[in-house]
Amino acid sequence: MKKILALGFMVMMLSSCATSEDVQVANSTETAEQLYHLGYKYLQKTSYDMAAQNFEKIELEHPYSKWAVKSKLMSAYAHYKGEKYDDAIMALERFIKFHPSNKDVAYAYYMRGLCYYDQITPAEKDQSITKKAQDAFTQLLVLFPDTEYAQDAKGKLNLILDHMAGQEMSIGRYYLKNQNYLSALNRFSVVVKNYQMTPQIEEALYRQVEIYTLLGMQNQALKAYKVLEYNYPKSKWFEKAKKIVQ
Repeated sequence: MKKILALGFMVMMLSSCATSEDVQVANSTETAEQLYHLGYKYLQKTSYDMAAQNFEKIELEHPYSKWAVKSKLMSAYAHYKGEKYDDAIMALERFIKFHPSNKDVAYAYYMRGLCYYDQITPAEKDQSITKKAQDAFTQLLVLFPDTEYAQDAKGKLNLILDHMAGQEMSIGRYYLKNQNYLSALNRFSVVVKNYQMTPQIEEALYRQVEIYTLLGMQNQALKAYKVLEYNYPKSKWFEKAKKIVQ
């Protein structure tokens, strides 16, 4: 979906720019339109740094031309394609700040989310970038719920929540393995409370049953068991919990 949306946007933005001429180095005599076309040629050749340089040169040398606003978003896109996410985010935030009513601002919000999303690390590592992706896509949905980018953002948000729940589960299992039961229970309880719509919830409820039983807290174990039984009676985790309770 990400590639489809990005490609559609690029076709819209650049369809008038494609030529068969060779890429050349821009000089000080290039007009804004020439620089824009040249930046597009570099994008075609996957020379993303050079593409960004040409688009950024428009901002510096032709700030009042009709190409200047487009070039801000295009330089961000070039940085994104070159996996220079910090540069892309900076460019996107400038675009959002100075052009809040531009017809393409929803795309800028979406691209900012993608910049964070593409940097998400495995669940056992720090998830600060995951939280930024969550915040970026949430902001997009609040401000532009009816745009073509909203549906993809919703799907990615679901994956982000599952990922964040996965981190809590991973840490909880580590504590459980080391018999640090209270710390493990806290992690699993976070999943039960905050990530109820993720696939992680079934195991989290089972782990509550398991740990409460180990701690001799039978009433709490039974409560977690009842929730698991009611919501996931066919789950393998319910079958495992049944053996503990019985």
